[in-house]
Amino acid sequence: MRVVTAHFDALKGPTTELRSILGAILVQERDRVVEAQEPWTPTLPDGFRVVTKRQPSLEEWEALRFAWRICAHVKSNTVLFTTADRTLAIGAGQTSRVDAVRVALMKAGSSSLAGSVAASDAFFPFRDGLDAVASAGATAVVHPGGSVRDEEVIAAADEHGMAMVLTGRRHFRH
Repeated sequence: MRVVTAHFDALKGPTTELRSILGAILVQERDRVVEAQEPWTPTLPDGFRVVTKRQPSLEEWEALRFAWRICAHVKSNTVLFTTADRTLAIGAGQTSRVDAVRVALMKAGSSSLAGSVAASDAFFPFRDGLDAVASAGATAVVHPGGSVRDEEVIAAADEHGMAMVLTGRRHFRH
């Protein structure tokens, strides 16, 4: 394993990333995750809201912020599981949130995800994705929201006793 450290102070202005796709070039703005530069409690970033009956615990808040920061740097579409200081499993590049959770579980191997939190770079279009996250062992989840079925997904989180934070902001990396 190699760990590379760098100073990103020079990246203060808008920057772009280039990706080649089928004989063309995709230009996309770099996701700097500015909303996660400061702790999320006691004040949430603009547009963020807790939508479930249960609020995240202090430990979950830290883990959700960490998960959201990691999620920004993983290829879309992804669901990942973390603690406050460790990535436990990543399911990336899937067309289905349920499949992303399955990939994450496969990557976790024999490691338990019980007590973790989850982050998704895009909304859960159906409750089955949230059910899969809960079955994997997550106690809280952060995602953009914005599905026409958000109310079903929120109800599923309440049924599972999970805390859910909607960001109103999507991570999308190709």
